[in-house]
Amino acid sequence: MKAAKPETTLAPGRRHLALFAAGDFAFNLYWQSVMLYLLYYYTEALHLPIAIASACYAIASVWDGIANLAVGVLADRYARPERFRFALIYGAVPLGLSFALAYAPSPLAGTWQLVWVVGGHLVFRSAYALVNVPYLAMSARISIDSSDRALVAGGRMFCGTIAAVVIALGTVPLGRLLTGSSGAQAYAAAAVVFAVLGSLLLIAVGLTYRDDGSIPAAQDGASIREVIKLALRNRAFLSLCAAVMAMIVAVTVLDKSVLYYFKYALGDEDAGQLTLGWMMAISGAAVPLWVLVSRFLGVRAVWFVAVAICMACLTVFIAGRLDQPLPVQIFLVAVQGAIVGLHFAFWALLPDTVEYGQRQSGVRAEAVLYGLAAFFQRLAIGFGTLLVGFGLGREGLHHGVASDATYRLVLALIPLGFFALAGLFMIANPLRRGSHEQILVDIAKLEDRKS
Repeated sequence: MKAAKPETTLAPGRRHLALFAAGDFAFNLYWQSVMLYLLYYYTEALHLPIAIASACYAIASVWDGIANLAVGVLADRYARPERFRFALIYGAVPLGLSFALAYAPSPLAGTWQLVWVVGGHLVFRSAYALVNVPYLAMSARISIDSSDRALVAGGRMFCGTIAAVVIALGTVPLGRLLTGSSGAQAYAAAAVVFAVLGSLLLIAVGLTYRDDGSIPAAQDGASIREVIKLALRNRAFLSLCAAVMAMIVAVTVLDKSVLYYFKYALGDEDAGQLTLGWMMAISGAAVPLWVLVSRFLGVRAVWFVAVAICMACLTVFIAGRLDQPLPVQIFLVAVQGAIVGLHFAFWALLPDTVEYGQRQSGVRAEAVLYGLAAFFQRLAIGFGTLLVGFGLGREGLHHGVASDATYRLVLALIPLGFFALAGLFMIANPLRRGSHEQILVDIAKLEDRKS
């Protein structure tokens, strides 16, 4: 006999969920710019060698991971969950200012220019962690219902995709419009506009957010060390993080290679920027399709389907030796559509790992789990960026010195291997279709015994 679902308070209205999901538009104005353009800005506008630029980027990514973990631990330990929204209200403006600083052209030269670049990047990453980790933890508290969480994950993905399209297609044209150039000043001017938009939206989300009253707060009795130790024993969480780390290395290498590949291997820089726009645009169309697939197959199955598509596309690219802009664009758009499925599956499964750990240990600590997840992701981004710097820098990036084989290695072969790892790691994840409902029943029984 199937166990009944435990009673909870009424889930928030769909309008409330949609408004919360819109916060990802603001965060992705910042995040997609950093992912798609900041390394390129370092090498093409500030003229840093790619090996040095990628090392600076990797340092900031590792620091970002540490900052995310620290914020998650402190939030679970000392902050009341219903006040997480204050991080958005009061942190939005400092976050916007730090983003503009990350793109501010350095008034210094030599070693001091590197200090300026790394310092500005570290300030932005710190401010981003202070605002983003509470927002992510709020996504596990806005509703306890899996269907609502999948809807929020899909809504966040869609809003983030729209922001990514704006960044991919709007950064350079907006900068040119405001400054009349395509250099460092253009990127800085565009960053200011995006910072204003992002800050206003995050304040609005913070003002309107309401916590689902049926979800308990993190337990005060557990020490920080104990909570982290319990998180590292959470099989659902660890297997999901291992899979997503492999996926993010693949995606980082792929995304950061696009502009360089089109500029130096294909000789068409404008086509590269257009391709980024197409890749982000297909993401918007793919999100509802993956949400629909998840309703038929389950979220975990979405991961395996998306990994298989990514690997098939990369295999065709390697075997077909595509050397014209149009077929390369088609290949990249197809891969991006599958990558959206991986991101959706991750964000839909991550909240469920909170209850998985709660059933296992009796301790609920969503901010710590989200902080740890962000920590692992940033490590993967840093490692992927170093692979790009090493792969393209070892033969010389500029003036077409790097060979076609090198570009293919970086753009396709490395991502292919890491996508395969992403599929293998997910096999160990226990969150199969329908398992979350049973977890909620088990937690309700445990709570009844305590009372």
